Amino acid sequence: METLETFFESLTSVQDLTWTFSVQDIIVGLLLSFVLTAFIGRIYKITHRGTSYTQSFVQTLVLMGLIVTIIMLIVGSNIARAFSLVGALSIIRFRNAVKETRDVGFIFLAMAIGMAMGTRFYLLGIIATVVISLIILLMNRMNRYARENTNQILKIQIAPEIDFDHLFDKAFLKYTESSELISIDSIRAGALTELIYNVSLKKNCNKQKFIEEIKDKTNNLKVTLVTWYNTTDL
Repeated sequence: METLETFFESLTSVQDLTWTFSVQDIIVGLLLSFVLTAFIGRIYKITHRGTSYTQSFVQTLVLMGLIVTIIMLIVGSNIARAFSLVGALSIIRFRNAVKETRDVGFIFLAMAIGMAMGTRFYLLGIIATVVISLIILLMNRMNRYARENTNQILKIQIAPEIDFDHLFDKAFLKYTESSELISIDSIRAGALTELIYNVSLKKNCNKQKFIEEIKDKTNNLKVTLVTWYNTTDL
């Protein structure tokens, strides 16, 4: 009988852990965390460039904010509990590589929002989210820190017996500021050779005529000019 009473007392004693926060704190923290991280997700979608955008990443930002909020509510001001959670979460391993360094900033922002909501720094979280979002939109609008992109990747397929060392010199001199051979590859079981150049085209260069002159030298084999490759997943 005493064992049952001890067991029920142990079950009811877990309520002591909720004294540091109320149900209202939980609802407000999670609700604000959801609204703010959803807003950040919207900012990410608006300002994203390139082809690496995924819906799952934005949804992960929202989930991360909510989860961090819960973690911070659990930790509270208890240092021992904080170290216990660090040890428990350290067993999680993430193998997915981040495609863009900019995404790391959004991950940390979502975590910061969750931490602010979980520790009940509501005003700080709201103001920080608005200010940082405005900065992101402003940088995107003004295209800050962008580099004038004149470099392109040129892929040329030629017959393997052709000497290509100076084959395209005239075309490169006419249409490019600089050119550099960066890769030579044998394709189609040795039937063709693929050359990859990094070229910097001249301003107002006619790309169509440039490609046509290159194809004349290759007996009309495939020639590909990849523009804006710095923002494209190859």
